Amino acid sequence: MFTGIIESLGRIRRLERLAAGGRIEIGFESSAPGAPSPLAAGASIAVNGCCLTVVEASSEGFAADLSPETVRRTTFGRLETGSLVNLERPLTAGAELGGHFVLGHVDGIGRIERLNREGENGWLGVRVGAELERYLAMKGSLAIDGISLTIAGCEGGLAEFAVIPYTFAHTNLRERAEGDPVNVEADVLARYLERLLEGGSEARVSRLTMERLIDEGF
Repeated sequence: MFTGIIESLGRIRRLERLAAGGRIEIGFESSAPGAPSPLAAGASIAVNGCCLTVVEASSEGFAADLSPETVRRTTFGRLETGSLVNLERPLTAGAELGGHFVLGHVDGIGRIERLNREGENGWLGVRVGAELERYLAMKGSLAIDGISLTIAGCEGGLAEFAVIPYTFAHTNLRERAEGDPVNVEADVLARYLERLLEGGSEARVSRLTMERLIDEGF
């Protein structure tokens, strides 16, 4: 589990895509604010919001294997060598929860429709697929490339976010452009609530009968 607060940045050194998945190799970005935490083989790390398992690690970077599902559902099927990526280690017990609960399970790919600066601040607009529109809500949370962002406006499948200077400096948004694909993860609380509402009322009615009420003394 993650929080969507990006710790450090990396660059893709190598991205191999095969029918059976692939492998990604990432080098730590030395010019980025924030130093990467030490990694070891077997550790989890979120790369652009996608939870991966480290298979090789050094002081300069790491490598991770990609399943076919990961390549299909995330932007790893479209990124190129040299791309800047967001990195976050998993949440630890007792750590500050600064963003929102991010599982690292990408729901789909969105596309940047708006990215502009207003002085030091700026606005980001991301278009999501029809299957994710229902999870957009004013002041709700959405993870974009692993960044925990608060929705400041939404209409249809377009979610807009106010971006502060710190976010531009500490994430890959500083090198993003309109038209770029991004990983999108909806708030897990919204997904569980939706699931409960889908089948909850029917299940309750099927168990609550007149005979059951009489047996219980009503």
